[in-house]
Amino acid sequence: MSVPGGSPQPSYLLATLKADCVNKPFHQRCQDLIRVIEDFPAKELHAIFPWLVEQVFGSLDGSIVGWNLRCLQEKTAPLEFHSALFFLDPSGAMMKLVYKLQVEEYRYDFPVSFLPGPVRASIQERVLPECPFYHNKIQFPSSGGLGLHLSLNAFEYFMFHFAIFLIIQRNFLTGQVCNYSDNAYYILVEKYLNWFLPIEGNVPPPNFSNPGGAVPSPAPRSPSISLTSYGTSPSLLKRHISHQHLVNADPAAQEIWRSETLLQIFVEMWLHHYSLEMYHKMQSPHAKESFQPTEEHVLLVRVLVKHLHAFANSLRPEQSASSTHSHTPSPMEELKRIVIQRFIQPKLYIFLQHCFGHWPLDASFRAVLEMWLSYVQPWRYVPERSASPVGNETQNRAVPEKWASFVQENLLMYTKLFLRYLNRAIRSDLVSPKNALMLFRVAKVFSQPNLPEMIQKGEQLLLEPEPVMPHRQHRLLMSPSLGGSFLSSWQPPITDTSFKIKSHVYSLEGQDFQYTQMFGSETRNLVLRLAQLIIQAKQTAKSLSDQYPDMGSQSLFSWFGLNSPDHNNTYTGNDLDEAGYDSIRKTDEHLEKALEYLCQVFRLNSAQLSHLTVNFGNAQDESLRNQLPDFIQNENGVYLTPLGRQQVINGLRKFDIQYQGDPELQPIRSYENAALVRLLYQLSCVLNERFGNTFDSLCARQDFLGRFCSYHLISKPTTQRMSPMPSNTTYDPTVPRISLRFFANYRVLVYLLLLYFVCGKVMSMGPISCTVLLLFVYVCYAAIMTLLTEYRRPHQD
Repeated sequence: MSVPGGSPQPSYLLATLKADCVNKPFHQRCQDLIRVIEDFPAKELHAIFPWLVEQVFGSLDGSIVGWNLRCLQEKTAPLEFHSALFFLDPSGAMMKLVYKLQVEEYRYDFPVSFLPGPVRASIQERVLPECPFYHNKIQFPSSGGLGLHLSLNAFEYFMFHFAIFLIIQRNFLTGQVCNYSDNAYYILVEKYLNWFLPIEGNVPPPNFSNPGGAVPSPAPRSPSISLTSYGTSPSLLKRHISHQHLVNADPAAQEIWRSETLLQIFVEMWLHHYSLEMYHKMQSPHAKESFQPTEEHVLLVRVLVKHLHAFANSLRPEQSASSTHSHTPSPMEELKRIVIQRFIQPKLYIFLQHCFGHWPLDASFRAVLEMWLSYVQPWRYVPERSASPVGNETQNRAVPEKWASFVQENLLMYTKLFLRYLNRAIRSDLVSPKNALMLFRVAKVFSQPNLPEMIQKGEQLLLEPEPVMPHRQHRLLMSPSLGGSFLSSWQPPITDTSFKIKSHVYSLEGQDFQYTQMFGSETRNLVLRLAQLIIQAKQTAKSLSDQYPDMGSQSLFSWFGLNSPDHNNTYTGNDLDEAGYDSIRKTDEHLEKALEYLCQVFRLNSAQLSHLTVNFGNAQDESLRNQLPDFIQNENGVYLTPLGRQQVINGLRKFDIQYQGDPELQPIRSYENAALVRLLYQLSCVLNERFGNTFDSLCARQDFLGRFCSYHLISKPTTQRMSPMPSNTTYDPTVPRISLRFFANYRVLVYLLLLYFVCGKVMSMGPISCTVLLLFVYVCYAAIMTLLTEYRRPHQD
């Protein structure tokens, strides 16, 4: 961009940049912005900063879309994609601008009306929010002001807009199909997490020319309003005072203020949409504001969870041990130690509770499920584990004992959410491949060796009665010299752990919470119910797989879809029909393994499963009989009772009437040519009558020729169903005979014409040559399949 000589006024600089947005391509605008940030002082950049943030992320009201980072992908717009990433990189020009403005301590207003519901309601009711991040930033409007707002520094203002972009802009990007995992916004989230919450080392210093040294952390500000204006009772403030900001608690921790600020903003913007009071049934009608997260939102929360686990697990054991001795832990070490429990656990629990209760019963729940499973498996994100060979995955499946404390201190994440998922699974269609896969994933995770024992131990500690002590003491104070017994050397640690578990449970669910044990009788009944549904789903999947003919028994015509359709098949199907045979087989495998894992977790034996299977079979037979009219069956067949006749006449019940005679004499279908059906039937009868004895002798042979003839000439016996119609037909399905009716199928005729057309035009073959070639290929294929068949297969045509 060109600017007249001298230092332009901020208004002129802003006007020039606005004009460039209309006249210049995207990558050129990014280059101009980089030069402006490098050349102009902070005083002039201060005026364009809010406008620039709005241009990048869009306006809060949705009137400006901005750069549309959520739909900016390399494969569709590579130049714009790389220009945006280069400009917004943690070491890029935008962050240099933020640091320049940070030095001068400029402040920017962010409307309270766009904060998450519980925070907004709390501030509007003049009560300090739970998170201390807001305490020194709330500003009341002056006379004629527009409303409540937060006064933020440049880094906070940028990160607020970056985080809320996922929440606000989703409502204004309708009609655009965007990939969730490779767009610019997703990649930037990962970059910022890796930069400001590094697995190794500390946060890199700001990379820009600053004669005064590093960027100073924001100094504590006095609140613009008195604390007494936040409520009428001082008790409302007690819980907030106890949560002191990490920066204010330790002056040395000011070097990680960017890391903590980024983390707090991400957690607040992405997770804090449901108040804890909602589950405590307290007086806060604003907390019940509906918010439905999207699948993309949940996927990015999972990215945050996985990174925080890796970040916390990067704390070396020697660093953790040395913190209790002479070594003073660094601010980054202290942040790693508390990041999960203090920052993310409570809000993530409420977020998951809402998702489990309100998410639709469809395959999109997989995103919520994987995010939950990522949180409850922190051992998967240990740096040493990622470097281990993949071959040791099976050997290292057991959960190490060191994770027992995490499991117990996050007990509700395992037990209550597992119960919520059980209720979802019972209401789901387990025959669906995607639902079967989700059930398999949950069962596999909870069946990891040592994990059920850890959960059960946590439940025992939670339910143990309170010890009769005036107050809890550390075990070092309970030595015999101070009046304690020798038994106190192991009793207090248990009570300390029990106290931590109870604090975790009651802080999230309230003192009146009635805990349901994961390994109690109520849950066990749910698991047995689910096991019965799994057995039922397996039977359904098996019946569906039987409808898909085994590829080893198909003729050449069935490869091209030329085989005769099943006239008696009335199954309407579900998503398995679109998925195909392979998905049905996978579904059966997932259900089988899920049942096996659930048996391991809840110690179900084979006798209980057999009992469930028998009960299911009896219930199925009883259900089938209840759908039929009332009848009496004897050696002469089925006879309707007077009640059964009344049920049939009134249309209340009916028999499933199926054709049980000669398939050649079935009524002509709409997809068949009537003249050809009659002609081919007459031809088949002539051939069968003339060569019937020859067919019998050929099929009776025990050599290859006999098996080959049986493969083609013996029909498959039809399934007998309950029907009041007596079967007086003389048709015997075991008699070898030729059936040519499938040639009357319009689809078969079309495919044959296409084959002759391709052979004539492409291969320059005549009709006779094409027929000979087709017969030769078919005979070769049928001979191979006959050799691979261990027993006689019925003719499918």
